[in-house]
This record gives sequence, structure tokens and C-alpha cells, in this order.
Amino acid sequence: ALERETCTFTAWCNSHLRKAGTQIENIEDDFRNGLKLMLLLEVISGERLPKPDKGKMRFHKIANVNKALDFICSKGVKLVSIGAEEIVDGNGKMTLGMIWTIILRFAIQDISVEETSAKEGLLLWCQRKTAPYRNVNVQNFHISWKDGLALCALIHRHRPDLIDYSKLRKDDPIGNLNTAFEVAEKFLDIPKMLDAEDIVNTPKPDEKAIMTYVSCFYHAFAGAEQAETAANRICKVLAVNQENEKLMEEYEKLASELLEWIRRTIPWLENRTAEQTMRSMQQKLEDFRDYRRIHKPPRVQEKCQLEINFNTLQTKLRLSNRPAFMPSEGKMVSDIANAWKGLEQVEKGYEEWLLTEIRRLERLDHLAEKFKQKCSMHESWTGGKEDLLSQKDYESASLMEIRALMRKHEAFESDLAAHQDRVEQIAAIAQELNELDYHDAATVNGRCQGICDQWDNLGTLTQKRRDALERVEKLWETIDQLYLEFAKRAAPFNNWMDGAMEDLQDMFIVHSIEEIQSLITAHDQFKATLPEADKERMATMGIHNEILKIAQTYGIKLSGINPYTTLSPQDISTKWDTVKHLVPLRDQMLQEEVARQQANERLRRQFAAQANIIGPWIQTKMEEIGHVSVDIAGSLEEQMNSLKQYEQNIINYKSNIDKLEGDHQLSQESLIFDNKHTNYTMEHVRVGWEQLLTTIARTINEVENQILTRDAKGISQEQLNEFRASFNHFDRKRNGMMDPDDFRACLISMGYDLGEVEFARIMTLVDPNNTGVVTFQAFIDFMTRETAETDTAEQVMASFKILASDKSYITVEELRRELPPEQAEYCISRMTRYIGSDGTTGALDYISFSSALYGESDL
Repeated sequence: ALERETCTFTAWCNSHLRKAGTQIENIEDDFRNGLKLMLLLEVISGERLPKPDKGKMRFHKIANVNKALDFICSKGVKLVSIGAEEIVDGNGKMTLGMIWTIILRFAIQDISVEETSAKEGLLLWCQRKTAPYRNVNVQNFHISWKDGLALCALIHRHRPDLIDYSKLRKDDPIGNLNTAFEVAEKFLDIPKMLDAEDIVNTPKPDEKAIMTYVSCFYHAFAGAEQAETAANRICKVLAVNQENEKLMEEYEKLASELLEWIRRTIPWLENRTAEQTMRSMQQKLEDFRDYRRIHKPPRVQEKCQLEINFNTLQTKLRLSNRPAFMPSEGKMVSDIANAWKGLEQVEKGYEEWLLTEIRRLERLDHLAEKFKQKCSMHESWTGGKEDLLSQKDYESASLMEIRALMRKHEAFESDLAAHQDRVEQIAAIAQELNELDYHDAATVNGRCQGICDQWDNLGTLTQKRRDALERVEKLWETIDQLYLEFAKRAAPFNNWMDGAMEDLQDMFIVHSIEEIQSLITAHDQFKATLPEADKERMATMGIHNEILKIAQTYGIKLSGINPYTTLSPQDISTKWDTVKHLVPLRDQMLQEEVARQQANERLRRQFAAQANIIGPWIQTKMEEIGHVSVDIAGSLEEQMNSLKQYEQNIINYKSNIDKLEGDHQLSQESLIFDNKHTNYTMEHVRVGWEQLLTTIARTINEVENQILTRDAKGISQEQLNEFRASFNHFDRKRNGMMDPDDFRACLISMGYDLGEVEFARIMTLVDPNNTGVVTFQAFIDFMTRETAETDTAEQVMASFKILASDKSYITVEELRRELPPEQAEYCISRMTRYIGSDGTTGALDYISFSSALYGESDL
């Protein structure tokens, strides 16, 4: 414990002595002469001690130490069992006790926190500062500081920029302590006074050493806090003063603006000059409403805010011990209230005057508007009525139109009587406007007189039109009866003629002699009805002639239009002439169609005779070629010869197809699309012929490929026959192709041991396009690959090497000398230039050429 205190106290003393430019090395020896002890007390107290003795004798040293001890006692400290002689003699325990007494007096005793001081005050300060930090619980000055987190928390609380507290770990006490020691020494000017390992490894660290070190942090941070508190107090006082001054200025400004606005507004409200028109007065009222709705509310708010600000300001001044605020002359709250009261009195009188004046003008405007409205409605109704009553439209009208005009006139008379009341109202309003001395009375009187004069004229014209309509109505009743009789007889006769013309002009499409003969019989029956129809025409035209006679006798002006029908006598005559003209044209058309149908029948029989021969011939040849392609008897050459003969016979038969095409062309030109004499169409024959040509060509090609395969692979005829027999056996549909299941069964029957992977590989060889079937040629190619040897790229390279006399390249001359001209030029055009160092000019690379032949490289 003495060693720990010695180390800590030495560091504490040096932290002060270095301010005087010195330090101690050994606390027991360096204070023995009393000089550095006196210097230490001067530094930590800030006071001057008596002048020390300069001698080196023992009594000089005792005298200096006594001066130091006397100074300590003068500060109220009782020194128990500590004498100058023990210090001079180097008594370590006494020396440490003296230094601890100094530390308690000058570093710890003056600490005061919330009515606690010295050690308890320092402990409370540490607890307050570290309370927010996790894993820190300061209860003493020994084990509470072992993990170093309390020291780091003190530093972080005052200088968070120096330590990242979130990265500290409770299980690293030595690291935490050393971090605190290093930061305090480097940035806070607090020397290292403790040893981290000693603190951690000691069950109960030395309390005096911990208190000494922690007190340095208090003094380091307490000074800054006091300065900050003093600055905050000054700023608070100044802020209160500034805020009060601002409120005073705002009050003065708001008061001036509000009083000026009241001064400008009162004269406007006192103006009582009346306007001549309702519009002008309404504009005044609208301006007043804008004043009440837009301009005044912000001023009310300002007045309220002014009073609030004044009361708030006075309260703040009273609370901060400042004198009360006295506004400028005329700007007191009472002055503003009086001005506002005067404004509202004027405002109330202005609003009452406005409403009274508006009601006065409103009555006049209402009467004038009502007069205009009724006049406009009456004039709108009478507009055109005089011209309507004066027209003589009945002179050219039919009976129905006359009767309609009469009903319309009766309705007008009722309407005219109903409008009598409105004319009387117009006159009454005009009289009232005159009595009220309306400013535009002249215009009102003129308009009223015009309406009254027009009303009298309408009554006279109405009676004259009624008399004329009644007279003409009687004259038209006789003619109307004749019109009705004409319409009753003309309508069915016209319908008969329309049907006759439609039938005579009807387009027909027939496809046989029987159909055209049926049309001729129907036409003969129609012609037999014509004499009776002509009698009906004569009777109908007689009614029309009687109408003309009556109109001429009584001077009636006919309109030329029958109200019961749109048909005219001219329509009847014109249609009858058309019917008589169409009858011989229909006769001629039917005879021409008879001749055309006879010619079409001859073409049908001619085409059917040839098609019934060619169709079966094509089918027979298809079957014969199919038998040849599956026949395994005889050699491939014999099959080829047989197929060539079939091909020549088919080519020779082409002339029959061409002749049938000619007959088909004639049938199409004659629009013949059916033929009951044959089941074969030209399209059937064409498809069959094309299939026949394709089948013979494909079959010959298959046999040629089989011969090439046999010769190239060394397959015997017996093997090919065996392959053909196997393929035919498993070609269950007999269409020259096998399904994948049939192909698998065929391979199994031939001894192949097939798994799924192996069969899938074989299918990619025989069906590379994934069509789902295996043709005979693909089957032959696969079986020849499985049973015969083939040339390889290496064999071809070896052959070229022989021609090149064992060289790695070959020349153009050697190729032309050893190979036929066609093969030599083929090689020369496709071989690339040899690039080896042993090559000569024009040397060619036969190795890459041979690889390319078998798809092993780019040619």
C-alpha cells in the first residue's frame, strides 16, 4: 500500500511542481530540506510562504520544514504525530502522511456538491456524472474503479470527443484503465498516477491513491463548468433585456400602424354621398363588406395582439425587476381603445345608411326590371304574330291542312285571351313608375303605348283569319273524299306493279335445265294476268280525272298532292309502261339461259369421262410403287430399273393430265362448280399427280442412297434385305416410318441392350430434327454405322502423306500429278497455306484439310 501511495503522491506532487519548473524523484528524500515542500505549498495555495533558509545544515532543513508545517496548520489542519525531524530524517510513512494531509486540505476539502463536501462531495460528484452510463456504479473509492469504466465515463461525460464509450468492454479492465490514463495525460494535463495492472490485481485498490487521482478530474472539469455557468447567467440576463426591448419596439410599431389605419378609415366611413344607381350603391356595400371581411379582421387581431404584448411585457419587466414600460404619448392601450371605439361608431352609422339607401333604390329597380321582363315576354310572344295572321297559307292547303290550321287558330285565340292579363299588368306597372318619378319614365311610357296599340291590331287580324279558314274548309271536303277513294285503289295496284317489276328484273342463278324450265313456266303464268290488270289501271285513272273536273268547275287551287298517298297518276302510268317493256326482255333472258345450261351439261360429261379414268390410274400407280419400295426380292439395281420404268410411264401419262386441265379451265370459265357425273375434282387429280411424282422421285432417291450406303460401307445385299425386313416388320402403320416405341422394339429384337440414356443418344442420331419418327434411310444409316467400317481423318491424312513423300505439306504440282483434275482443283481451292518453318512457297496444309472433311475443324 505504501508503494502505491508513494507512486500516486509523487505523481500528484509533480503535477503541481512542474508549474514551477521542477519535480521530485524520491518523495522521502526530495522533501527533506523543506525547499520543494515550501514550493509545492506555494503552487497549490497560490500564496507566498516565508523566505526559506539557504543553509544545508540539519537545523536549516528543520526550520524550512517547520515553515511548511506551520503554513498547513494556518489553513485549519491539525497535524497529528507529524514532526519536522521525521521529515528531515526521511521517514517515509510520516512523509506520505503529510502529503495525504496536504491533498485532503487543498485538493479534496474544498469540494462541495449538494450540501456535501470533501470525500463525500467528491463521491457524490462522481455518482452524478456517471449515473447515465451502463456498467458503472460508483459506491466508493476502491473496487468501484477496478474495471476502468468509471474513469472513462467521467472523461466521456465532459469530453465525449476523446473516448468512444460504446466500444469499451467490461471484461477489459486493463485496457479501459490505460485508455483513461493516456487520454487524461494527453488531453487533460492529468499525469498518470496509478498502475492499471496493480489496480486490477489488487482485491481492494488503495483508497487514498484513487481519491487523489479522481480529485484531479474534479478540478480539471469543475473550472470549466463554473465558467460555463457564469457565461450562461450573463447570457440569460442579456437575453431577457433584449427580448424586453424587442417587445417594446414591436408595441410601438404596431400601435403606430393601427392608429394610422384608424385615422385613414374614419373619413371613408363618414362619407354619406348617395349614388344614383343600384349598381353603384351595391359597389359601396361590397366595398364595405370587403372592409369588414378582409381589411378589418387583421386589424382586430393586431389590436388584440397589441394588448397581449403590452400585458406580457409588463409582466416580464416586473418579474425581472425592471421598471414598467411607458409607451409614447398617445399610444397607450387606452388611447388605442378610444380610437377603436370611435371607428366602430362611425362604422355602424355607415352600414345603416347603406342599407336604407339600397332598399330605396331596390324598390325602383325592382319595378323597372319587372316592367322590362313582362314587356320582353309579351314582345317575344307577339313577335311575328301579325305576319302569321296576315298570311294566306290556306289558299294552297289540303283539307287536312285546312283543318289543322283551324285547330291551330283556335288555340291561338285561347292564347291571345290569356295574355290580356299581362297587358293590363304592364300598364299598371308603367303608371306606378310614373307616380314614383322613375328617372327613365319616358322610355317606359313609349314602350307601354306600343304594346297597347299592337294588342288592338292583333284582335282585328284574328277575326279576319277565322272567317277565311271556315269558307275554304267547306270547298275542300268534297275533293278530299275523291282523294281518299283514289288512294284506296291506287295502293294495291301499285304494289302489284312493284312486285311484277321486281320479278321481271330478278337476277337468277340456275345450275340445271330443270331449274330454268321452272322459271319459264312461272313467267308464262304471269303474262296471262296482264289484261285484268289493265282494267284496274283504267278505273283508278278515272277517279283522278273526276277530281280535276271538280276543281276546275269551282275554281279550287289544287296543291297536286294527295294527303292519303304519295302515289300520283303519273307514277301509275310510268310503272305500267315499264311492266309492259320488261315482259319481252324477260322472255329473251330465259331463252338465253336455256342455251347456256345445255352447253354446261356437255362440259360436265366431257370432264367426268376423263377424270373417272385418270383418278383410278394414279391410285393404282401409287400402290404399285409402294409395293416395289418394300419388296425385298431381287437386288437394289433390279428395284432401281423397275422404278425407272414406272417413272417413264408416269411422265408419258402427263398429256392426259394436261387435257383434263384444259377441260377444267373451260368449266371454270363457264362458272361450273359441281359435277354429279364424277366424284373426282381437278384439285383431287392435281394432288394425286403431285404425290405420285413426289413418291416415285423419293423412292428412287431412297434406293440410290441404299446403293451408295451399301457400296460405301461394304454392306451385302443380304444385310440390306435383312434391314428392310426388320424395318417392314416394325413399320406397323405401313407408312415407311417407325415411331420411337417401334424403333426401340426393333433394336431390342436385333440384340441391343438399351438404357434410357443410350436410347436417347441413338434417337439424336436417327432423328436429329426431333420429328418423332424414324425413316427407313435414317434406319439404314444407323445400321451401316453399327455394322461397317468407315474412312477416318487419320486414314486420309496418311494417304496425303504418301502422295507428299512423307512431308508435312503438299504442293500444287504433287496434287495435280497424283489426283484426277477435278479432285486436284477441289483440294487446291480449299486447302489453306502451310505455315510451318519447313514449308516452301505455295505449300498447302493437307492436315487441317483432312480434319475439316470429317467436321473436326474449320475448312
